[in-house]
Amino acid sequence: MPSLNPAIAEIRLAVRTALADLPEGATVVVALSGGADSLALAAATAFEGRARGMQVHSITVDHGLQAGSADTAADAAAKAEALGIRSTILAVDVAREGGPEAAAREARYRALTQAATDAGADAVLLGHTLDDQAETVLLGLARGSGAASLQGMAPVRADEDGLRWMRPLLGVRRQTTRAFCTASALDVWDDPHNGDDRFSRVRVRERVLPVLETELGPGIAEALARTAEQLREDAEAFDEMIHETIEDIVEHAEAGISVSVAALAANPAALRNRIIRLVVDSEFGASLTRTQTVEVARLVTDWSGQGPIDLPGCSAVRAGGRIVFTASGR
Repeated sequence: MPSLNPAIAEIRLAVRTALADLPEGATVVVALSGGADSLALAAATAFEGRARGMQVHSITVDHGLQAGSADTAADAAAKAEALGIRSTILAVDVAREGGPEAAAREARYRALTQAATDAGADAVLLGHTLDDQAETVLLGLARGSGAASLQGMAPVRADEDGLRWMRPLLGVRRQTTRAFCTASALDVWDDPHNGDDRFSRVRVRERVLPVLETELGPGIAEALARTAEQLREDAEAFDEMIHETIEDIVEHAEAGISVSVAALAANPAALRNRIIRLVVDSEFGASLTRTQTVEVARLVTDWSGQGPIDLPGCSAVRAGGRIVFTASGR
């Protein structure tokens, strides 16, 4: 018998490993654009899912941002049906504020979440590759977004409703997904936006990473992906410490929450800042910038009677040996 193409074998193994964390007979949704990454993921999931008695659906989101987008979505759905996958197309309205990439991503994830919930899915599978991870880490580094951004994308995360978001191909190079499609005779759609250098991610992909590879040697993308993995491990350990600490130092206050000044002062700066960010995020659903976090920390470390600090969704003030966070408008 002829041997299995190496690209097909690699991607099927990556998908098989990811699906092993789900129960037999689970329902999974593949986010399918029709590009090489998502098409390879869909084909491998169809193959591996059948062996585990899984129900495999695909969702193609039509953002309506390009001419002929409806035809592109229909073509992707037809390819999924040919693979034995039940397919759905969802047209979404993309907000115009906040930048096209972020707005399209928000609309896409909202649609995928609703579709997966309607299908009773256990997980949504996304086609991000090792190359996408490397680009994410570089963009986070350039923006000075801190360790949270440098962790890149998690292989698996669960949302508040228990739906899992899985990225089986984070250890696979982009060239491998294209090789998979070629070997499988799958016709790939190339998104014109992936060659548009108005987008920072495209500039990183087409200019920055190749220069790094040329000047520093091969393996840069793999090194960036390893960095993200190591930072996620550190962050998980930190988060465990923080949750243990918070139980002892946080109290509910009128219209908000308060944290012990003495306890915050006793912790190192890295842990103190993480506690502040976590408290605001969990209580008010807001993310603090580095500058905002440091200003709140100064209520502990450099107290000189300064007044309330306005933050996204809340304010912070020192009162009676505690930092009190109160919802905005209260």
